Amino acid sequence: MFPLNVPNVLTVLRIVAVPVVVVALLEETSQGDVIAAAVFALAALTDGLDGYIARRRKEITTFGKLMDPLADKLLITAALVSLVSLNRIPAWVAMVIIAREFAVTGLRSLAAERGVVIAASWLGKIKTALQVIAVFGLIAVTPTPLWVNLTLYAAVVATVVSGLDYFFGLRRRIAEAEAHRRAARAPRTTET
Repeated sequence: MFPLNVPNVLTVLRIVAVPVVVVALLEETSQGDVIAAAVFALAALTDGLDGYIARRRKEITTFGKLMDPLADKLLITAALVSLVSLNRIPAWVAMVIIAREFAVTGLRSLAAERGVVIAASWLGKIKTALQVIAVFGLIAVTPTPLWVNLTLYAAVVATVVSGLDYFFGLRRRIAEAEAHRRAARAPRTTET
């Protein structure tokens, strides 16, 4: 089981929101887009909130470290796949975003095996914000207005750029961490 605290409960609620968004979008329910948009927006808001609460209350857990990014990826991926099936976005846009998310997750796992923690960069945060705004707009507003399309393509560009930043920065970060560990293990000489 996971440690029961507010940040972890918010993360679990974000995961539970995923099928609600998908069903509201894909089933022909009354006000489905409104429901999907509201649930998506609330779930997206919990993303920043759970991290803030965990840091402020010093309630950072292994469960949270693992599940928080997974919950984010599930939410975005499910929404994108649903939007592709509704013909609201081109499939290639969804694939670029989804492929980057899985690639970065793999890189983070590789880095973690070497003792390197890759924190979210400012590019990653911009990417996430653009993705959330674009997906929310695509769910909430049909037909899609120009500002939503522009935000979507800005999200694609930010997704690619931040992905490249992770890829090219990984080797440097691992080398720096290994050099730091070697320096820490080296015997200290004292002058007499």
